[in-house]
Amino acid sequence: MVLDKYTAKKTAELLLQIKAIKLNPKNPFKWASGWNSPIYCDNRIILSHPEIRVFVREQMVKQIEKIYGKPDVIAGVATGAIGIGMLVADLMNLPFIYVRPNSKKHGRKNQIEGQFSKSQKVVVIEDLISTGNSSLMAIDALRSEDLEIKGMISIFTYGFDISYNNFKEKNVEFCSLSSYDFLLEQALDINYISDKEYEILKDWKNNPSKWVI
Repeated sequence: MVLDKYTAKKTAELLLQIKAIKLNPKNPFKWASGWNSPIYCDNRIILSHPEIRVFVREQMVKQIEKIYGKPDVIAGVATGAIGIGMLVADLMNLPFIYVRPNSKKHGRKNQIEGQFSKSQKVVVIEDLISTGNSSLMAIDALRSEDLEIKGMISIFTYGFDISYNNFKEKNVEFCSLSSYDFLLEQALDINYISDKEYEILKDWKNNPSKWVI
């Protein structure tokens, strides 16, 4: 779910501006999943741009407070959302924890780093949602420690049907500052892509695992 169209389009434009998102329908990227993709997204680049990271942080806080209220703890999904999660927690004056994909093999063997108490209310920060599987693994880890998940917010989502279904199955509410649909709309508005490229990019989302040029 995208809460605000202006924020969605502004976020998309900023991500394009700093090349956190790259669109290349003529020479697609290869994802780790093996999918051919005309888009590549690395939102960690936001952290290198002070004005943009402040914008993202402030918009996230506004939406968290509007949708979920103020939680007890902010949790970031490692590694991509650790930086922005810390910024959000700092602005909200809340404790911050982060969740690894797996428990460490040494030391205290933690999967969740940071201090928390059972039954605390948590909002989870994610940088990017594709299928939602890795995000929901973090949710499972937090729930296994008896933490109450208020919801998740991401910087960007592709908006795949599978992600909506996965979140619904786990009974997790989520929202995103921006999405693939708003990205394409803004990219076309600012002449970043042509009408023909818009149609190619739009077609990819319909069946990304089978898409070819």
